[in-house]
Amino acid sequence: MDAAKLGKCDGILPVADQSRGRTGQSGRDLSDAGPAPIIVTALFGGEDQAWFDGQRRAYFPPERNVLAAHCTMFHHLAPELGTELKRRLSTLTRGQPSPIARVGGLMNLGRGVAYRIESPELEAIRADLADAFASMLVPQDRAGWRPHVTVQNKVEPAVARALLAQLDAGFAPRPLKVAGLASWWYRGGPWEPLSRHMFA
Repeated sequence: MDAAKLGKCDGILPVADQSRGRTGQSGRDLSDAGPAPIIVTALFGGEDQAWFDGQRRAYFPPERNVLAAHCTMFHHLAPELGTELKRRLSTLTRGQPSPIARVGGLMNLGRGVAYRIESPELEAIRADLADAFASMLVPQDRAGWRPHVTVQNKVEPAVARALLAQLDAGFAPRPLKVAGLASWWYRGGPWEPLSRHMFA
């Protein structure tokens, strides 16, 4: 079963256009390719993922919209951390309830717009991982974490401000299902799956 079909079975929509890799149980290595920088993301429940993806399709420049909507927890971990990262992600998720979370508001990215994610429990998980890998974090990942899902980017600031006002006018906080955590190889194009770890 390829990654896209697996995502549908789990109620999780994978990153768009990712290369096909091996799939299996939670925590299993999903890629046969060699090492590369690693990205870590939160996985959403199917309904929430579909909602975010719809927002992204509506507002993201089509030629730049090559990924599904996502919440990045780490932007660049060294490939040699892969084994230890998977062990820690498994420990943090296996048998554990999903973190309580909600979509709490909107963020102005300057040239884009994002939804702000509020989840003290998910922030604690991220902090635990950041402490474990502190000496190897790149500056972007050391600078703190503002969990969000980008639905528009790489547009003129005036266009972003207009969308922010439009979305903010009708916004109300909504609960969010955080279904798991995932790691991905980044080789300069669409992300390639490394592992996935689902909450109970």
